[in-house]
Amino acid sequence: MFIDGEWVEAHRGTHFEVTNPATGDVIGHMPDGAASDAIAAIDAADAAFTDWSNTTAYERSRLLYRAWELMTERSEQLAELMTIEQGKPIKASRAEVKYAADFLIWFAEEAKRVHGEWLPSQRPNQRFLSVKVPVGVVAAITPWNYPISMLTRKMGPALAAGCTMVLKPAEATPLCARAVFEVLADAGVPAGVVNMVTASDPRPIGEVFTSDARVKKLTFTGSTAVGKMLAARAAGNLQRVSVELGGHAPFIVFPDADPVHAAKGAAALKFLNAGQACISPNRLYVHESKVGAFNETICQRVGRLQTGNGLDDGVGVGPLVNDAAVTKIEAQVEDARERGAGVPVGGGRLTDGAHAAGHFFAPTVLTDITPDMRIYREETFGPVAPVISYDDVDQVIDLANDTDYGLAAYVYTNQMSTALRAFEGLRFGIIGINDVNPTSASVPFGGMGDSGIGREGGHEGINEYLETKTGGFAI
Repeated sequence: MFIDGEWVEAHRGTHFEVTNPATGDVIGHMPDGAASDAIAAIDAADAAFTDWSNTTAYERSRLLYRAWELMTERSEQLAELMTIEQGKPIKASRAEVKYAADFLIWFAEEAKRVHGEWLPSQRPNQRFLSVKVPVGVVAAITPWNYPISMLTRKMGPALAAGCTMVLKPAEATPLCARAVFEVLADAGVPAGVVNMVTASDPRPIGEVFTSDARVKKLTFTGSTAVGKMLAARAAGNLQRVSVELGGHAPFIVFPDADPVHAAKGAAALKFLNAGQACISPNRLYVHESKVGAFNETICQRVGRLQTGNGLDDGVGVGPLVNDAAVTKIEAQVEDARERGAGVPVGGGRLTDGAHAAGHFFAPTVLTDITPDMRIYREETFGPVAPVISYDDVDQVIDLANDTDYGLAAYVYTNQMSTALRAFEGLRFGIIGINDVNPTSASVPFGGMGDSGIGREGGHEGINEYLETKTGGFAI
């Protein structure tokens, strides 16, 4: 673990294994921390806060810029580590490392864009000054599906704002987190400013993060159930909270759209990271006049996808994170099949040959999906594309909005008026219009409803780590 500028073991001296989800091989060991380690990390962050928060924005900017340089220089090693530890194909890992580095350089600049303002008074002998100040010690909990970019998306703005941080990375991908901390340490981050606690059981760490009064903000990316639980506990200390949670994204193909173009986009997006992305499309609404051409194209595309170890040439879909993830998807697909869904491509667990020791599920297309099927309501988080045929253009927005989630949505249309009406009508935080990658470090990312609170990235990202302080001056 990394506490107060030092690499340290857990207080109790225990470790847990880290495995490759494609092969089952043990690829490393990490300290198995507990509550006492989380407290030690908060001690260090709290002690470092005063000095760090008093550094200039230019000093913080230079440090983040140096971290960006180092991450860029080490991009290939980081990508290979991510593929081995998390499983995604090497091409996707390279793209994620670049995305992660983008947050460092973006917030290196945003550090210098934190502005205050003079405000008017009714009294001629009074002046008001409003400024932004760092919120304090930040506790962060990050997921396994994007094990490097989800760290920098939180650490970049927190450090730029002048906050100190304690991070608990996902137990499935702590080696990637360690590599990120090596980048920051080599960039010259002072002792105590960033701290990392690893653990096989996240619960004791989360309990400390949400109960220690020195922690002023909690930021979490993960499941809706865990996010709600952490936010409820954080309320006891009135901690600032930002949570980016699950999704159930609709993908709407309007009758004027090119169904072949839309199907190519859906196939590229749905099977990215083996479908293990919170913005992955889970409900593909295709107008009945175009569903035939759409299904033909997406089935051709998905049928050609190669599943396997992400380091192997030609592999487009890697393993799932663990066996429980495969079992969940198996159950959803079987439920849909029993209720009348077609399964023209895939449909089952892969267990033969090179797949035998890993957690693989065949890239799958389901057709004739109906609202009584589990997959229509539940987030899948796997390589399954459920296609839903619809006939009423006026009702498809209502169908898309019929969910408690509100993270991402996608629209394919050739008419600007249709695109604008869909953009205005869909109750989701991120909407791609003929675009399967509507994200960037320079734009806000976050959801509505059960998909979370707050925004990361863009100009809004740093505001999550700032408080407003107002001074009234009698002169």
